[in-house]
Amino acid sequence: MMNSASFTGNKLHRLCTCSSFKLECLGRSICFLASSFYRFVILRFNTFLVQLCYFLCLSFQGFWVLKALKPRTPLRPRNLDLFFTSVSAATVSSMSTVEMEVFSNNQLLILTLLMFVGGEIFTSMVELQLWRSKLKKPLIAENQVNSVSNNSSAPPDPRNPFGQFELRVVTVPSMSNSTLETDEVQSQIEGRTKSLSSESLKYHSIKFLGFVVMGYLVVVHVLGVTLVSAYIALVSSARDVLKQKGLKLFTFSLFTTVSTLASCGFVPTNENMIVFSKNSGLLLIIIPQVLLGNTLFPSCLRFSIWTLGKFKKVESNYLLTSTREIGFLHLLPSLHSTLLVPTVLGFILIQFTLFCSMEWNSEGLNGLNSYQKIIGALFQSVNSRHTGETIVDISTLSPAILVLVVVMMYLPPYTSFLPTKGDEQSSEICNGGRKRRRGKIVENLIFSQLSYLAIFIILICITERRKMKDDPLNFTVLNIVIEVISAYGNVGFTAGYSCERLLKPDSSCQSKWFGFSGKWSDEGKIILIFVMFFGRLKKFNMDGGRAWKLL
Repeated sequence: MMNSASFTGNKLHRLCTCSSFKLECLGRSICFLASSFYRFVILRFNTFLVQLCYFLCLSFQGFWVLKALKPRTPLRPRNLDLFFTSVSAATVSSMSTVEMEVFSNNQLLILTLLMFVGGEIFTSMVELQLWRSKLKKPLIAENQVNSVSNNSSAPPDPRNPFGQFELRVVTVPSMSNSTLETDEVQSQIEGRTKSLSSESLKYHSIKFLGFVVMGYLVVVHVLGVTLVSAYIALVSSARDVLKQKGLKLFTFSLFTTVSTLASCGFVPTNENMIVFSKNSGLLLIIIPQVLLGNTLFPSCLRFSIWTLGKFKKVESNYLLTSTREIGFLHLLPSLHSTLLVPTVLGFILIQFTLFCSMEWNSEGLNGLNSYQKIIGALFQSVNSRHTGETIVDISTLSPAILVLVVVMMYLPPYTSFLPTKGDEQSSEICNGGRKRRRGKIVENLIFSQLSYLAIFIILICITERRKMKDDPLNFTVLNIVIEVISAYGNVGFTAGYSCERLLKPDSSCQSKWFGFSGKWSDEGKIILIFVMFFGRLKKFNMDGGRAWKLL
């Protein structure tokens, strides 16, 4: 019995050992296949296609989750409107065809996640990690070269003297030839080591840059959520708004902070920030977040690298002096990064001056004192570039300001009015540290940004031609231009729709707090979805249209 039991135990032990070994082999095989597929995707596929698939998958996944969750109101939004909202959040465009208070708390959290992972800072951080994985192979090769050079110059091991001899027939070269060959091999090893050392420095610098961007993202978000939550908790007027809307404090703070830093512009209230127009403290908290998440991000990133350079001097110096070699779009050269600050402030000053001079006594600022008007005008001027949060009804602004807003929405975020030197990299579209190269035929067929926008506007005017005829005060060409440029710039400004502007009063018409595109046909909404994707990926086509010469 004892022998039988021991035999059975040994058999079970062997079986378990064999099973664990098989599971370990299976796990290693899966990891190997996953890593191989991962590196294949990184090294083989175009960055544009990867990002396009990323935003498409993100939009469809967001749509299915939003559809599965119950809204706050009994009436569910249409599938097209849900997909439109998901695309708008993923591309940080904040174009809306549904009132925001329709969404439940869980749906608002899903939209928050979409805005976070679709924001430019987060996607650039992921792109850095993917690009860094390409540099692992040179780093391993450097270690191999170092090990070979170390082994070639290592002294014999006294503990194993017999292992140092090998019996074979050799020809003894002359002393001069041997010396030349040794010097040549040594020079080759030194040159290879030097080139690989630069690759190793680049690898570690990109790794350091990735940690800086991650820290920047975390710190600014934590500070933003904390400050917004503290203000609403301390100020009763802001707290009463959330109670009336049925919004949770943490959800509102997180949603608004993520939306602002991602330059999206969604706010979980139907009226956007109009209901907080008298809360100047809240507006002052949001204004720096708008700048830190968009137009001043390169300058703040460069300052962060310089500050943290006390701990990583070699990597920080390489990042600050080798922006072209790094090829990171948001890491601008010193001159461009410095001149970007007065350019951004200059654009804000121009808008602030014009806004105050023409809208000081307007309907949108009624009920505000002088201090609140100044802060509101500053808030509106800062948001017109790429965030899109507003304290006034855009449709009530004067035409001159609307035209200026259209220009501001069209300009890329890192536009620099002052001239910069030739070492500036922002004019080049970098793809994994290398400039994209197109064939001559493809390059000649690519249009400029304005050409595509003109095509989109014409198509929407065709799809909405009947409404433009029946409702000319709402469906104006200027309102359509504002909607298209806002979607292209991923801003979110909209002229809205008002039943009061109907030529023929309609008792069934209800004014809703959503974008002007909410009243468009399904065909017009689909075209605007393409515009949002095109605007989110416009950095890949900033040099288009060069084949066309205007004389």
